[in-house]
Formats: sequence, structure tokens, C-alpha cells
Amino acid sequence: MKAKDFDDVFDAGEEDVVEHLDLENASRPNRQQKRVNVDFPVWMVESLDAEAARIGVTRQAIIKMWLAEKLAASAN
Repeated sequence: MKAKDFDDVFDAGEEDVVEHLDLENASRPNRQQKRVNVDFPVWMVESLDAEAARIGVTRQAIIKMWLAEKLAASAN
């Protein structure tokens, strides 16, 4: 199906467009994961854990959120 036809089917909203997608080969550009190791002082890990527990997320999640916020602010 050509992109124009897909857009028309989607815009009409009368048909589920998922059947037209190749979900097995789908990817999210610039969203690939890369593992990195970072050493933090104990006090910082304890503070991260306390804040993560306070808002109900994991340590990894709070680090990612804060880094994303900082990077977004730096880009502006």
C-alpha cells in the first residue's frame, strides 16, 4: 500500500490500519538503547533512591527523566 492510500484509510477512520503495518520489522529511530555504566557516590545513589521512591519510579527511570529534562533544556 502506498503512503497516500494508507493516509486516506487512516483519515477515513473506517478501517483498522494495523493490518497494513509490518510490525515485526518496525523500529523507533533514535530510540535504540545503549548500556552505559556510571559510578555515583553513595550519597548520590541514596538521594536518587529516596526521590525515586517518593515519586514511585525506579532509580533508572528517575536518572533518565532528569537527564532528558536537562538535555531538552540545553537544546533550547
